[in-house]
Amino acid sequence: MTPNDFFSALWDSYTQITPQAQRIQQLFESHGETVLNDHVAFRTFNNSPISLEKLEPQLEAIGYKAYGAFRFESKHLKARCYKHETDVNSPKVFLSELLVEELPESCQAIINQFIEQIPADAVQSPAIFWAGKLWKTPTEADYLALAEHSEYAAWLSTMGLQANHFTVSINHLKKYPTIEAVNQMLIDEGYALNEVGGLVKGTPQSFLEQSSTMADKVDYTFSDGSQKTIPSCFYEFARRHTMLDGTLFDSFIEGNADKIFDSTNTK
Repeated sequence: MTPNDFFSALWDSYTQITPQAQRIQQLFESHGETVLNDHVAFRTFNNSPISLEKLEPQLEAIGYKAYGAFRFESKHLKARCYKHETDVNSPKVFLSELLVEELPESCQAIINQFIEQIPADAVQSPAIFWAGKLWKTPTEADYLALAEHSEYAAWLSTMGLQANHFTVSINHLKKYPTIEAVNQMLIDEGYALNEVGGLVKGTPQSFLEQSSTMADKVDYTFSDGSQKTIPSCFYEFARRHTMLDGTLFDSFIEGNADKIFDSTNTK
């Protein structure tokens, strides 16, 4: 599988439950812009058949290598980022996993029920990254119990393994060269943006500015038959700045990413 095939399949899966992304991309294109993807991000459970260490070889199989590690104490997460070894224009990948053992025992019990249902050999090819939910649909009570302690866990219980966001590279836009211009256009078009920590996460001085929509919503039927409107996925926007050595910043910033995670919050 080539990176182009990988990201094309991901986009098809992602836009099925994130129709705003397709509309926003078309909005940019209607203004004469060419939209390039800066990065995609995934969520998973640690100590499971789909843990970060089990998934990483599939990224390596399509030419990616890890180049950064991160820790999010308050959200009980760790993450790694990846870039293609030879194609600098290929999107970066941000892969995070929930440190299940850091949650209350009641949450651990719920999540372990999901993990026990995942086949031991679930990871066979890069297609695992759009496999979705590899366990039975949770009850609404379990979903709400997880959401109380980890919005990340609640989201993962219903959405499974798939791209939770794609990211527009503002560096490649011409009519909207700043993150403020992008945000204003989206607000004018009626899109709700993530305001946690401000509309813009990061500064030119930190070499990375990011913003995002709030996640699309889907009507979800839980295993007990109850229905609820819950978050699916969102669309991000990133502006990278040139560092003092003259190169473009190509990594991620924990403080920014911590707030971007909140784009799928239920509250």
